[in-house]
Amino acid sequence: MLDNGSPRRDSLRAFLSDLAAADDLARIADPVSVVNEMTAVGSRVLRAGGPALRFDAPVLADGSRAEIPVIANLFGTRARVAAGLGCGAGGVSELGEFLAALRAPAPVTGMRDALSRWPMLRAALRTRPRIARTAPVQQVVDEAPDLTRLPVQTCWPGDAGPLITWPVVMTRPHGSAPDAVHAYNAGVYRAQVLDGGRVILRWLAHRGGAAHHRTWERAAQAMPVAIALGADPATLLAAALPLPEAVSELTFSGVLRGARAELVPARTVPLLVPAQAEMVIEGWVHPGDTAPEGPFGDHTGYYNAAEPFPVMRVSALTHRRDPLYLSTHTGRPPDEPSVIGEVFNDLALPVIRAQIPELRDLWLPPAACSYRIAVVSIDKRYPGQARRVMMALWGMLAQFSYTKMIVVVDEDINPRDWDDVAWAMSTRMDPGRDVMILENTPMDYLDFASPQAGLAGKMGIDATTKIGTESGRDWGQVMTMPDEADNFAADLLARAGLS
Repeated sequence: MLDNGSPRRDSLRAFLSDLAAADDLARIADPVSVVNEMTAVGSRVLRAGGPALRFDAPVLADGSRAEIPVIANLFGTRARVAAGLGCGAGGVSELGEFLAALRAPAPVTGMRDALSRWPMLRAALRTRPRIARTAPVQQVVDEAPDLTRLPVQTCWPGDAGPLITWPVVMTRPHGSAPDAVHAYNAGVYRAQVLDGGRVILRWLAHRGGAAHHRTWERAAQAMPVAIALGADPATLLAAALPLPEAVSELTFSGVLRGARAELVPARTVPLLVPAQAEMVIEGWVHPGDTAPEGPFGDHTGYYNAAEPFPVMRVSALTHRRDPLYLSTHTGRPPDEPSVIGEVFNDLALPVIRAQIPELRDLWLPPAACSYRIAVVSIDKRYPGQARRVMMALWGMLAQFSYTKMIVVVDEDINPRDWDDVAWAMSTRMDPGRDVMILENTPMDYLDFASPQAGLAGKMGIDATTKIGTESGRDWGQVMTMPDEADNFAADLLARAGLS
């Protein structure tokens, strides 16, 4: 299923080595401050579609030189995201089909059918982790670390302080065994460095880490937590993927990597951690221990308000002898999360089509925070179908709970082309008939346009051709040029050197 020609994905440094060989990694020798400057450089390079970056001389907030190089803009292009997923140029849709099968596997109808699925079965077998006794990530063990000496970025002028932006936060529910990897959650949650030995973990209530935290709080016990920094690309992207709840991110990373996950017991907490990561922060979250997190610049382009979140008290920092620190920044798109979101958009299509078969394509514009606006093309066959699709997206699929506007177009319209969409809206939509407004629906509390935090309206726009009882008028005929005339023009211009 996966493309063996893709860059290696067994560790961050192996991936970077292959990017360097492809001239897709740039090293910056000049001193660059982790306060604002690194964000400014990374943002410019990302907007230009440039390479991954390695800052060899990061400067800390106090003006001293950090000893650890910083990697940024790792997934700043769709090509690097696809490579991190283990896909070739056209492999994203195939991986999407595999994810759809994980959610609703079809029954095997015979031996031939079983053999036809062998690549999928082989990929599933790779999800069983391999437990190591020693690991590169534990070449150095510091049980009294000072996190303020890490080159953690302060991305924006209004940020409350240094923010770990690419952590893979690993937890397990109370009552589970440390080796029960299938029960683990690995999520990319914002982590504010409060001081040398404490980190604030911002996991929202609906996320897996928060759910695990509630089980430990109910038992009135401290929860073990591990934060992998500089994990391999497969682990990073698996932690960010919207996987089915029954699928562990750590085990699924084996599918993306093309090899089983290699884990090692942490040194001071009862958890398994990625053996090939650059660094791991280990620690405990005690019941009721919280601190105000933020404000920080967010993916909306605004600062979010400070709110209380759990505090992790650090018990150890383990790392390679020569570690790298992986970082990113979030802000008004385009940013690295929005680029990743574009690829995840395509991954989700087969899953969505399984629920809504008439759906042909779907685009979540990155400029609309990657989820707040959706443009959908459908194979329209009956009156009212566009509205049914809107309600299906909002009602059946949780990932569209915070999508405030859906535009539905016919399959002859490219939903990823704003000009095409604008033409459909201007010629196939009547505001008095084709706009549906909902009130008091769930909304991202970071949406400051909402009248109330977490509760807002939604709008659906039917920009499809009206059929049957949808209109009392005869519909116009779209103008098209005959194929033979188009072919004649192409040949003529080619002979004239004007193609």
